[in-house]
Amino acid sequence: GVKGSINIIILSLIILSFWFRPGRVRNSLIKETNMIFLFLFVICLLLNTAASAPEFMPVQSSGGIFNVHDYGAKGDGINLDTKAIQAAIDDCAKSGGTVLLPAGRYLSGSIFMMSNVTLHIGEGATLLGSTNIADYEERRPAIRSWTDRWLLHSLIYGEDLENIAVVGRGTIDGQGGAYKVTTNVKPDRYKNRPYVIRFVNCKNVWVENLTLKNSAMWMQHYFACDGVTIRGITVFNHCNKNNDMIDIDGSRNVVISDCFGDTDDDAITLKSTSQHITENVTITNCVVSSHVNAIKLGTESHGGFKNIAISNIVVKPSAFESVIYGVRKGVGGITLGVVDGGILDGVTISNIRIDGVQTPIFMRLGNRGRIYKQGMDKPAVGTFRNVKISDVIATGASDNGCSITGIPGHFIENVSLSNINITFEGGGTQEDASKAVPENEEGYPGSKIFGKLPAYGFFIHHVKNISLNNVDLSFEKEDYRPALICVGVQGLDISGFRAAGTTESESVIRLHNTQDVFIYGSRTLTDVGLFLSLQGEDTMRISLFGNDLSRAQTVYKTSNGVNEKIIKLYGNFKSD
Repeated sequence: GVKGSINIIILSLIILSFWFRPGRVRNSLIKETNMIFLFLFVICLLLNTAASAPEFMPVQSSGGIFNVHDYGAKGDGINLDTKAIQAAIDDCAKSGGTVLLPAGRYLSGSIFMMSNVTLHIGEGATLLGSTNIADYEERRPAIRSWTDRWLLHSLIYGEDLENIAVVGRGTIDGQGGAYKVTTNVKPDRYKNRPYVIRFVNCKNVWVENLTLKNSAMWMQHYFACDGVTIRGITVFNHCNKNNDMIDIDGSRNVVISDCFGDTDDDAITLKSTSQHITENVTITNCVVSSHVNAIKLGTESHGGFKNIAISNIVVKPSAFESVIYGVRKGVGGITLGVVDGGILDGVTISNIRIDGVQTPIFMRLGNRGRIYKQGMDKPAVGTFRNVKISDVIATGASDNGCSITGIPGHFIENVSLSNINITFEGGGTQEDASKAVPENEEGYPGSKIFGKLPAYGFFIHHVKNISLNNVDLSFEKEDYRPALICVGVQGLDISGFRAAGTTESESVIRLHNTQDVFIYGSRTLTDVGLFLSLQGEDTMRISLFGNDLSRAQTVYKTSNGVNEKIIKLYGNFKSD
């Protein structure tokens, strides 16, 4: 090629230069020229070697390439190729290497991965899941979890393996629409619907560049694995119930990046269906759509979640109009739930753009206490702490409102919301504003658990140490509910808070039995009647400093046993 020709030219120049080596002509300029030619020659050799190197494979492939056609695969989409693909995998595992599916359509039942094997689905190749459940072998993982009783079938399965990969520019189509759900009874409604990919207790797992579509159940499930990299995949999953995009379950050391997904059920989903904790997870640079939740930690939380970093995600309405669960534009944007015991600790979420989703932010510590094996005690209430959410822009949110709620005696702790801008549908009434919110400790942790909230923006209950920094809340239709309601909150910092309201609204901010509050550098975006409503005899130690309250007719009012002496005002601007 061109690089080879350049190398030949440089080599010729080097050879010629030796005719003028310093022994014959003692000239420092010629010496320097010789060294330059030699340096250029070495660089060209390195470039040529790099250009001719094979594509990087994350799993050892020194054992060679095993083409499934050499084992009898037809690749016609009609004949079952399960045995041929499995034979290639088994042979490949003896030395390590790559099993290749070249262009074609390969119909298959269960395929069982082996250690040190890369399954490469080439460009123009499609692996088709059989539509006959008899072609899938049942496998119940040795590790007990909530999924034991019903999720027994997979198209690609691996357990207790290491160094495995599923890669390529091809497609895996589960053909999951063929599996009809005929009952709503649990667990029967989940049975006999295969996953597309399921890896259990595996180390060093790599999934890259594939297009995945039409699973009968969750698209991919990584359970109790250590070291998972998922990069550059595209998922379309709208053919059946429980059509999640990706489920990371009790796995650790996980990186997900550069992915696209459009799913009926939850999209980027972290779970903990056993005592294994999902921890050390980084998710970045993805575009996702879901009819339910775009980014979700929970619902199951037995072990819990630690050290999770999620960034640079675009959440947009689904392109698929038909809805099985949820709503067309999505129910939840960022959903964090701990309701089956476990711990949620150290979660950062940043640079998120959310469009059209009903509830952009939802956090819930509850007490459903689901058990996952017979004989176990109901889990104790979990812990939920150390969460930072920043740089979120959300538009088109519904009139439901966002919520951050614990339960009596169990607080969500240490939450920071920074640089948040949300536009809501609005339209709430004064009757909506007076609504009592039930505890509903055992309810399913979804953003509609309380119905329409009495705050159009955020309803915060049973929380310790929460800060709202540079939070902007507005509505499209006039809303008579407060922008922010805090009940039973201990330690609240509000800085740079900007919110819309009306002159007929009860207030912009309502604090009920809330303590140790510092509000500074804040203002209203519209003319309002009352800025701050203080209620409940346990409300105390409230300070307002340096706020622009010129658009509020009244700065604050107290009721329901609040002592007037509990509030301190410093340097707030209020026009006459």
